Amino acid sequence: MTLKITILVGTMTGTAQLVAQELELAWGDDETQVETLLMEHAAAAVFQREGVFLLCTSTYGQGDVPDNAKALYEELQARRPDLSQVRYGVFGLGDRTYAETFNFGGKRFDELLSALGAQRIGERVQHDASSGVLAEEAAAEWGAEWLTLARESAAHA
Repeated sequence: MTLKITILVGTMTGTAQLVAQELELAWGDDETQVETLLMEHAAAAVFQREGVFLLCTSTYGQGDVPDNAKALYEELQARRPDLSQVRYGVFGLGDRTYAETFNFGGKRFDELLSALGAQRIGERVQHDASSGVLAEEAAAEWGAEWLTLARESAAHA
């Protein structure tokens, strides 16, 4: 059975998109179909798709979701769709030097999806840009384990 993964990217500088591309390359094979979608091209209806979702998002400003993710985030908040059939993961990008709002983009999406009934697969990743580890490298390392969890989740769905 082919596992379908939709990676939704919220980014300001393109780093989250690099992470998504890295994961798409690592995951794409005969058993896994991966599509990356920038959040400005996604509406709440995207969550009706088959498969699992990965939200790959940075944080901007005072702990906000990136500009290209605002419309999707606000639509989910306003419409409050039932996402109880949705399984998702979160790869958040942030910088600990902004301690007050560190990784809030990922945290905000995680809390909203959870409130709408979606079930998270694995732990929410909080990558720290000031750690010296590139986000793409951290994602590649984390990705294999998450893929295994996603397969298990899809098998039980």
